[in-house]
Amino acid sequence: MNERKMALVAFNGEMMCFAHVLLNALDMAGKGFDVKVVIEGKATGLLVKLTDEQAPFSDLFRKVRDAGLIDCACRACSAQTNATEAARALGIELAGDMEGHPSLSAYLFSGYEVITF
Repeated sequence: MNERKMALVAFNGEMMCFAHVLLNALDMAGKGFDVKVVIEGKATGLLVKLTDEQAPFSDLFRKVRDAGLIDCACRACSAQTNATEAARALGIELAGDMEGHPSLSAYLFSGYEVITF
């Protein structure tokens, strides 16, 4: 059993970049890593597109979500990208323990390595 803990933080609003976050999450989880995906910054705006089951990469997103690998989306950034309702519809927790944003130090204190995309 792999004991590594990884927090993959998606900031970039490009769907191709986000797809790589999802691919890495599945790959790492499949190899026994404890993985949490955090959706931050402009990446929160992609949630609106991903509510459409026909959208590119929606199947990949669904696999990651169904595997329980998505930890949260940023509450403040979701509001700015008009994605709050999309996050709720997708069952993604909105986190904002650091002035409206998820605290990356909380992941570090919990033993996660943080990788940003």
